[in-house]
Amino acid sequence: MGLQVGIVGLPNVGKSTLFNAITNSKVEAANYPFATIEPNVGIVEVPDYRLDELYKIFNSKKRVATTIEFVDIAGLIAGASQGEGLGNAFLANIRQTDAICQVVRCFDDKEIMHVENSINPIRDIEIINLELMLADQTTVKKRLDKVLPKFKSGDKLAKIEYDLLNYLLDTLNKGILLNSLALDEEQADLLKSYQLLTSKPIIYVCNVSDTELLDDNDYVKQVKEFANKSNSQVVKICAKIEEDLSEASKEEKIEFLKELGIKESGLDQLIRAAYDTLGLQTFFTAGPQEVRSWQFKKGWTAPKCAGVIHTDFLKGFIKADIYSINDLLLLGSEKAIKEAGKMRLEGKTYIMQDGDVCFFKFNV
Repeated sequence: MGLQVGIVGLPNVGKSTLFNAITNSKVEAANYPFATIEPNVGIVEVPDYRLDELYKIFNSKKRVATTIEFVDIAGLIAGASQGEGLGNAFLANIRQTDAICQVVRCFDDKEIMHVENSINPIRDIEIINLELMLADQTTVKKRLDKVLPKFKSGDKLAKIEYDLLNYLLDTLNKGILLNSLALDEEQADLLKSYQLLTSKPIIYVCNVSDTELLDDNDYVKQVKEFANKSNSQVVKICAKIEEDLSEASKEEKIEFLKELGIKESGLDQLIRAAYDTLGLQTFFTAGPQEVRSWQFKKGWTAPKCAGVIHTDFLKGFIKADIYSINDLLLLGSEKAIKEAGKMRLEGKTYIMQDGDVCFFKFNV
């Protein structure tokens, strides 16, 4: 499974600069609206010190980290859902993503223009959210038109869908994002199939100046208060610093962060926020040829996680040898794990835990 996060925001809020930083690529970051015309896609490793330790312990030939795909989507403006600016084509790009990272300008700089001619992060958020809601209203109405004939004929499944669609439309008409709804499993599956924009979790990224990383300025405080109402996560970054960090060596990066007085980069915070928001965890496979990290949804069983590696592993799952990477880091070797009785043989009903190291046994 590949996690995909769409980076959205108004023009000139720092989206492309952030994208440059997290993918260490060089997309255009011009000081004018719509510098991003096609969605730029970049893949970045999920940082995890445990994988590095696993690599050392097994002395493996290869180290493969799980990844996140970031999609830099062109700056939206008011009226995008009706085709203003770059219009609906870019709203369509967000539909494929698992989560939305909304970059919000939280710094003053007269040299960098703002499409609304003033700095007001809540207004900016509401402009983007409104466009997403308007686009969703159009999608829901179209789906309602398709379902209506079956609903009128008395089809039971059509009635469930018809009722849900009307509930979704009513929610959107009230100005409420769909990601705040509590739905049953059947409704949630239907909602997911629609790929509605406001049903996706949103992470608000406050882009601040390089002098405002340690303490929250008034703009950041406003965003946190707004996000708290919907239980959305907030990450504070300086996109320009992140871009500089991406060009530094590992040693230089550590020293740079120390000088800034911060423990981790904005990128690491953003990835962690994406993981938490989507309920993701990590398991590992390890051996002399390769150590690898894999992402999975919290609550998944061992067979389902095995299927992340290959569908044959899911179909023919028998058992799995599993131990916690924390025990490995404490004891130092797989041999010591076995001697301490820390390796377990788990079956089809085992719920995987973050940090499990697994050897899956299967029969095709």
